[in-house]
Order: sequence, then structure tokens, then C-alpha cells
Amino acid sequence: MTAPIKTPYKPQIARDRIVTIEFWPIDIPITDPFVVATGARVVAENVFIRLTLQDGTQGYGESAPFPEVGGETRDSCLTALRQLAATLIGASAGHYALLATEMAKTAPAHPAARCGLETAMLDAYSRSGHAPLWQLWGGQDVRPRETDITIPIATLEKSVSLARGWYAQGFRLFKMKVGNDVDQDIRRLEAVHRALPGIAFIGDGNQGFTRTECLTFARGVQGFGGRIALLEQPVVREDLESMAAIRRDTGIPVAADESVRSLADARDVIAQTAADYINIKIMKTGVVEAVAIATATLAAGLKLMVGGMVETRIAMGCSFSLVLGIEGFDILDLDTPLLLAADPVQGGYRYRGAHLEPWAGHGLALTAPPNHGVETVQ
Repeated sequence: MTAPIKTPYKPQIARDRIVTIEFWPIDIPITDPFVVATGARVVAENVFIRLTLQDGTQGYGESAPFPEVGGETRDSCLTALRQLAATLIGASAGHYALLATEMAKTAPAHPAARCGLETAMLDAYSRSGHAPLWQLWGGQDVRPRETDITIPIATLEKSVSLARGWYAQGFRLFKMKVGNDVDQDIRRLEAVHRALPGIAFIGDGNQGFTRTECLTFARGVQGFGGRIALLEQPVVREDLESMAAIRRDTGIPVAADESVRSLADARDVIAQTAADYINIKIMKTGVVEAVAIATATLAAGLKLMVGGMVETRIAMGCSFSLVLGIEGFDILDLDTPLLLAADPVQGGYRYRGAHLEPWAGHGLALTAPPNHGVETVQ
């Protein structure tokens, strides 16, 4: 199911044995309502996870369910975590690929829960082996990388105001959430285009467009001279025929996001030439399967994008580790920690304007102290 993964050292069953898993809910307000075509979020209702090995090493993970996109809620995620965590106690974290496969069989409908546990396991395993997590994937592209910034669906005035603020911080690629109202979407992008020189857009439909609406949107933006670098998931996930037609008829690259929730989905997109990019999101699939999808995408000659749900620097750091480890990620959409009103995470990677700065410490090199409501499985 998965491609071979490089490891910094061989699993040591006794040392790497998982002895305790803790998890707790965390609420973080979003600075501006995160409105997409399928729904809205005003608070990130996530779950933090801390996993402890026999040798005392601890690793952190995060589950960030987004009901409007993936269907998981925090309550369903917590239920799945209770079930899955119990199956990991006593296992070796060095067997993460096998354990991830078993969790996928047990809880196929809960990728965010599985992702949090996988991330914590991988973080602990890498820390125990005294290696950064990105080394686990090969460490092929360790350098600062630029991310886009997301502008949610909002009024024209609010869209311009948000874009101006991010532009002043150095952002030049604006991921515009669209898909509710084609004419208004075009007007919003035109207003931002007129206000800010030297920018480009990603039009993220989140399945909100029909084929005709997307073609109208693309032509409208091209009509005022706007540059669309990418059309992301313009139509419903099953409509790969329309995805392929939009690629052909607009000449604009298309990214499959919601259309790819598994390796099998990725192979369907590849077979039907429905996209130029596949958007890797660990919350959709878990981490190990995300690596397999990335490997298959590159082998087929397609390009890679990486994104996330509304996540903190724990989950986003894990995604950034894939970028640093696996050469071939062209577009980064790793911005959601910047959209949150607070950062509860200490250490790890950092932002410098529009750039993510790699870290050199072991694992993810971060911590997130537990708050209220901690549940413990041991």
C-alpha cells in the first residue's frame, strides 16, 4: 500500500514501545470567519495528542476535523481516538507504517483521528532516534519555502482589506475561496488585483462550481488580466470528467483536493487525467498514506501541492516535514496557523513573512502543554 520509507535507525522494540497516549480538546478562535463554499468555521475545534515511549520520549500530534469538508466532528474524532489509542499501547512506534495500515482498516472514516496518532507516533520515533522528522522522508529539499495565504469568502471590501494586510507582510500568492456566487467571485478577485501589483491567485472552489460556472469564473478573471496559477477542486469530488474538461478548456492547471481521499482516489485522478496537481493533506488520509499518494503522483508525472485543514503548527509541521523530505512539492498552502488568534505551540518551524523556516531539532522539535479535559490511555 505504501512506498518504502527511509528510517534514521532500526526500530528498537523495547525502547520504542508505546506506553501512554494522552489527548485533549483545544479551541482556538479564527481571526476572521473561515468561509468556504461548503460551510464556515469561526473556531478551530481540534484535538492535541501526546504519546510517550518506554524510554520516556514524547511525541505530539494533532487531529483537526473539518466537518464541512471531511465529515468528521471533534466528538466523532474523540470517540475514534479512544478506540484506536488502545490498540497502539505496547506496540513499537518504529512499526508506524504497519500500525497506520491497521488503524485505517479499523477506522476508515476517521482519517483526522488516525492522522493525529500517526503524527505523535512519528514525532516520538524520530525524537528517540535523534533525527528531525523530515529526515524520515529522506531530507531531499531542506530549505525555507514560500506559502500562499488564504482569503475566505467575504465581502469585496473585506477581501481587499485582508489581502492588503497580508501583502504588506510579503505574501504574493492569494488563495481565494470561491464557489458561492460566480459574479461576486470575479468582482472580489478583480478588486484585489487592482489594489495589489505583482500577485497571482489560486481559485479554490471547494466543490462549489459547476463546470459551466468554473469556465465563466476563469474567463472572467482572465478578462481583467488576473493571473490564476491554479484552479483547486472546482467541482464535486466525483466529477472527474468535468475536472479534465476544465483543464482542457481553460489551459489553467487544476488541483484535485477533495477528489483524493485515498491512494485509490489518486490513481483514479491520474488514470482520467483529471488534474495537474494532487493536493496532499494528511488530515484526509493519515500521514503514511499521504506519503504513498505523493510517491504515486510524482511517478505519474503529476505535480504536488500540500495543504491542510484549520491546523496549528503541530499538524502543519508534519506536513512541512513531507515538503522538506520529499522533493517535488511545487505549491505550499501551509498558512492556517497564521489565521488563528493564538499559537499554543512552543518550538518547531517558524514563519518569516510568507516563508516557512525549517527546524533542526529532533522530531517536530515542538511541545504543547496539556490543558483541561485530558484523557489518558495506557
